[in-house]
Amino acid sequence: MKGKAGSKRRFKLNTPTEDRAIRSSIKSDRDTRELTERDFAQMHHFTDVIKQRGRPKSAVRKEPVTLRLDPEIVEFFRGGGRGWQTRMNKALAEYVSKSRRGRAAGPN
Repeated sequence: MKGKAGSKRRFKLNTPTEDRAIRSSIKSDRDTRELTERDFAQMHHFTDVIKQRGRPKSAVRKEPVTLRLDPEIVEFFRGGGRGWQTRMNKALAEYVSKSRRGRAAGPN
């Protein structure tokens, strides 16, 4: 296509025969129809319909780390199925909490 700076795409337009065949197929398919002005008026933009994508934002941002663990530890947590990293995080959080309580009690 000349005149389009930087564009190297070339699109082949349908011939009148191909265009007629496509329109004929559309008309013969009872599940397909051309949209009317009313159809367009009732449409909503995708971003208006889909307000939030993905999981909700967490109140606490978790820090990604690289960690080397024994295979049996990883197998144990992965063996529980989806959410294994969350379960591992919870187990570590419980350990930290117990360790802090032990320190707070002081030496016996």
